[in-house]
Amino acid sequence: MFKGFKSFLMQGDLIVVAVGLVVALAFSALIRSFTDSIITPLVNALEGANPTTPGLGWNINGQFVDLGAFISAVVYFLIFMVVIYFVLIVPYRAYMAKSGTTVFGTPESPPPTKTCPECLSSDLPAAATKCLHCASVLS
Repeated sequence: MFKGFKSFLMQGDLIVVAVGLVVALAFSALIRSFTDSIITPLVNALEGANPTTPGLGWNINGQFVDLGAFISAVVYFLIFMVVIYFVLIVPYRAYMAKSGTTVFGTPESPPPTKTCPECLSSDLPAAATKCLHCASVLS
C-alpha cells in the first residue's frame, strides 16, 4: 500500500503541479502586498482621499462602497496572471516542446489553404475542389 502511494506522489505531473502551486502562492502574496501597499494608495491619492477617509468610493445608507479596493483587486489579478504566464506557463511549454510532447494551449499552425482564382477568396481548404463563395471549380 505504501509503495503504491509513494509511486503516486512521485509522478512527474503531480510534482509539477505541487511546485507550480507553491510558486503561485508565493507570487500571490508578493503581488497582494504590492497592490495593497502601492496601487491602493495611488488610486486613493488620485481621488484626493486623506489617510482618515476610506478611499475612492461612495457612502450609501451608511455603507461604504470601496471602488479603490475593487480597482486594486483587478490590478492584482492582471499582474498575477501575467506573472504566472511568463514565469510558469511559457517555460513549461518550452520544456515540454523540447521533450517532444504537445501541451494544451500550445499554438498550432493553421491548416493549409488556397485562393480561388475567380473571387480571390483565400480561406478555402487546401483539399477543396469547389469555391465556397462563388462555386467555381478549383484545379
